[in-house]
Amino acid sequence: MNVFRKKLVIEHASGLERCLSALDLTLLGIGAIVGAGIFVFTGHAAAHYAGPAIVLSFIVSGLACAFAALAYAELASTFGGCGSAYGYAYAGIGELVAWIIGWDLILEYGVSIPSVAIGWSGYVANALTALGIPLPTSLVHGPWETNAPGILNFPAMAIIVLLAGLLSIGVRVSAQVNTVMVFVKLLTITVFIALAVGNVNLENWTPFMPNGWSGVTQGAAVVFFAYIGFDAVSTAAEETKNPSRDLPIGIIGSLAICTVIYIVVAALLTGIVPYQTLASPSPVADALLRIGYRWGSAMIATGAIAGLTTVMLVLYYGLTRIFLAMARDGLLPQMFAVIHPRSRTPVRVILVVGVLMALIAGFAPVERIIELVNIGTLAAFALVCTGVIILRRTQPDLPRPFRTPGNPVIPALGIAFCLYLMFSLPIMTWERFVVWLVIGLVVYFNYSRQHSTLATSGTSAGPR
Repeated sequence: MNVFRKKLVIEHASGLERCLSALDLTLLGIGAIVGAGIFVFTGHAAAHYAGPAIVLSFIVSGLACAFAALAYAELASTFGGCGSAYGYAYAGIGELVAWIIGWDLILEYGVSIPSVAIGWSGYVANALTALGIPLPTSLVHGPWETNAPGILNFPAMAIIVLLAGLLSIGVRVSAQVNTVMVFVKLLTITVFIALAVGNVNLENWTPFMPNGWSGVTQGAAVVFFAYIGFDAVSTAAEETKNPSRDLPIGIIGSLAICTVIYIVVAALLTGIVPYQTLASPSPVADALLRIGYRWGSAMIATGAIAGLTTVMLVLYYGLTRIFLAMARDGLLPQMFAVIHPRSRTPVRVILVVGVLMALIAGFAPVERIIELVNIGTLAAFALVCTGVIILRRTQPDLPRPFRTPGNPVIPALGIAFCLYLMFSLPIMTWERFVVWLVIGLVVYFNYSRQHSTLATSGTSAGPR
């Protein structure tokens, strides 16, 4: 039995519940994408890098993600599985490449969730202060934060623990909670657009590119974080009713909707206030305060809390499914492959990674970890695009319900855009990324290679 058929048999009997539709997947994608990028990092990138040309930064990042999304859609419709790009590489390219992608995805999800939790904590602390019940500053800042060190970031740790409990209950309940929160934050964004559109001052768009094209590309590398999450849709393949049809719809649909939202909000945000004033942890809410809409600012804060919650929920869900897939293939300990018989969820994975992420959120400074998310994600996207090109050549007869148009040009453009943004990141980020990859290779050659199902069964899955 070849590895592709073997994986299909395993996944069919995985025990996960097939209950998600194309609409559920699209909402999962929106839930994962619209969050910290629009409510937090848009202002940072505009103030420090791109200025009003942050709109162009979103377009550049969106193009990189669009090419990658088309590649994801093809592989998701072809292979399915809960392991996302890891699973596609495992079935079609080889175990070593699959391990590198899976290791990158663990970095992407495992670091982005604590990063968003820290942002969530800031919004919640501000909301409680406005209600007259402020939290002690020592409990909303980690000990190694640059500006205001404290003991630990308690709200950031607490939200991850709460999400762990929610995900342990079951995917159906998690999807329902996500749907409610997605509508809350979309309503919030609609209110911002309605209030801002009549208060645009064209002088705020001059100069449009204060730092030239380099500022645009640096801004694109920063706001790329805003798009992280659409690939989490592909981790839901084994819990989707019709994955070959619904996965491409969910991946491409959610990315297209969110790109339009980002461009509109970025244009209005830099139009209603000078871009230099947007260097704030809550730039959208602060901008509405500056133009006199206090109630609108409060509503934005509420939407931001809901938005950041859905981002963490969907990314957390995706991380656990990648762990599950890698454990079933023997590359991670088998304890992570156990499905709880009642909730039909990988409870052990959820709890173990939840504890680790809560510790990161409670003690790590966000500015030290956010760029690692971007470079890990960009590397994974580039490898996915590469996989589409390779598989079209090596396995041309595979059934492909969705085919990336313009192959190999579109995947090649995806690779080029991802590498371009990767090289726009600081050298220190590259150094930390290389260290992460080295650690991953050490783990693979000293544990995963010997315990993999391929090693124990003698099955071949391409180059190892």
